[in-house]
Amino acid sequence: MAYALLEYQLVSDYLDRRGELREEHLGLAQAAAERGEIVLVGALSDPADRALLVFSSADAEAARTTAEQFAKADPYVANGLVTSWAVRPWNVVIGG
Repeated sequence: MAYALLEYQLVSDYLDRRGELREEHLGLAQAAAERGEIVLVGALSDPADRALLVFSSADAEAARTTAEQFAKADPYVANGLVTSWAVRPWNVVIGG
């Protein structure tokens, strides 16, 4: 199994602005989880300045591509709640 980590840098008022987009964002993530593409999703707190999404696939290229496609379709990205995002391979040593 191969993993890719999608990291979002969030705007400073992310918690105040996410409300109207949250349902659509979580729906996108839930659909990806049901397809087996997403393993974990969550935002960091104190401060709430980043979010991490872990994607998995049979090979690294597929995991990376799926993560990139997710970011491009995410309403948080499209509506400016995410200031930048990056996809990186994640080499899991224990777990998974």
